Amino acid sequence: MMLLLQFSTSHYCRKARLALGYKGIPYEVENLVPGLHALKVKPLTGTTTLPVLMPQLSDQPEAIGDSTRILDWLDHTHPTPGLLDLEPDLQPQAHLLEDWLDESIGVAARFVYYDYRAGEGKAIDPSWMSQAVIRVVRRQYGMNAARVALAADRLAIALVWLEANWGSGYLVGDRLTRADLTAAALLSPLALLPHYRQQHPWLFDRIAAVHEHCGEPLPPGLS
Repeated sequence: MMLLLQFSTSHYCRKARLALGYKGIPYEVENLVPGLHALKVKPLTGTTTLPVLMPQLSDQPEAIGDSTRILDWLDHTHPTPGLLDLEPDLQPQAHLLEDWLDESIGVAARFVYYDYRAGEGKAIDPSWMSQAVIRVVRRQYGMNAARVALAADRLAIALVWLEANWGSGYLVGDRLTRADLTAAALLSPLALLPHYRQQHPWLFDRIAAVHEHCGEPLPPGLS
């Protein structure tokens, strides 16, 4: 049984869970506390980011950090079903889309989501603990009104492209790939924001379809 170290609300950790579910790999999760998580994670991977997958298998790494590296390892050790079952000339496209979603769109979604949770969406969970975590995350990533506005603009442009290229099929080729899993995970926080639910219903149809394909519970706002 593999072990996934995660933040329960992290969309990057959701990406790893979708990949594990897609491949039908049994696993357990250990939810860590933001801030304190570094005490456990840094000795394992040398970084403080999550998710971290612990295969708990002989002759395998003790821990694999970073969602992209986790997907690479899963495809190497559990090749069927593959997350990159494409013609060779299409494989770089899937990798590039995954990187764009990881480094740009997932970050933008984080800014917009936590800004909403700290303001208009505070009622989703007004508990002291929840709001404390939100304050920690906002401080950690330097979130302010100007940077949130830039993130929202980045999302708006991305969603135009994604609707044209993902609205009724797959991002690359004619089957589910790591690009689809990444998009479904990293855009999932937007399901709690009424503006996005109203303006982009197609997006949440695609997110739900990927989750159902992978056997992963739907994200908050869609369940």
